[in-house]
Amino acid sequence: MPADGGETSEVRAALLRLRRGTGLPVAFAGLLEGQRQVRIGELSGTETYALHGLAVSSGNGLGGKALALSRPCAVTDYSVSRHISHEYDAAVEAEGLRSVLAVPVVVRRRVRGVLYGALRTARPLGDRALSVAVAAARDVEQALVVRDEVRALLAAVREPVAGPGAWEQVREAHGALRALAPRIADPALRAEILSVCGTLASAATLPERDRERPVALAPREVDVLACVAAGVTNAVAAERLGLRPETVKGYLRSAMRKLGAHTRLEAVVAARRAGLLP
Repeated sequence: MPADGGETSEVRAALLRLRRGTGLPVAFAGLLEGQRQVRIGELSGTETYALHGLAVSSGNGLGGKALALSRPCAVTDYSVSRHISHEYDAAVEAEGLRSVLAVPVVVRRRVRGVLYGALRTARPLGDRALSVAVAAARDVEQALVVRDEVRALLAAVREPVAGPGAWEQVREAHGALRALAPRIADPALRAEILSVCGTLASAATLPERDRERPVALAPREVDVLACVAAGVTNAVAAERLGLRPETVKGYLRSAMRKLGAHTRLEAVVAARRAGLLP
């Protein structure tokens, strides 16, 4: 699957973190294209475009080895290493790379890409460089997991709603999307999520003549109420939203005050009547 704009920005940010954390002058990466091939699409610190667009097949070269084994791999001098095959020597030599490490991006036991860091001198990269590169790959993995969850939820809520319990499914999806939105770095995807949340809320809103007066809640207050509507505790809501339980309580108290509610249930009902929740 080709990378979208959000995935590209997340990989680019990971490469910058990798270079800053390791001091390596060069970093590059590619995401999975097809079943067994990574295409290099992001470069950081390179002097040529020799590596850009390079299709790395599973088992070939250093990145292909990391792809096939699903574990980090490194060589001290790429061109003469006996531990890798040499299909990509021309591109590596054109960029002047010698010591190279490759770390797979693994999501649910499936490699989704490879991050590389490199030196233009032949010397061991060391454990610190490897650990920083692994941490950068983990950041990309977490971002991809969140994006996968968002895509699945968006696909689900765009299907026609019908049958018993359908609105409960919509409400659960709404709560999950509200919880995921703040974790999305891509502004376009985040805006799309919030737009869908608004559509879900308005779809279940009472006719205008039956609505209560408009209430202005802060986005985080709506996020907390969406979790409460799903029946979770403050502790679980805090975990989903990446907040402290005390912060969740504060948002909930504020929302209840604005809604004129005395209990959590009253707050959810009032938010639904105001068109803030489905």
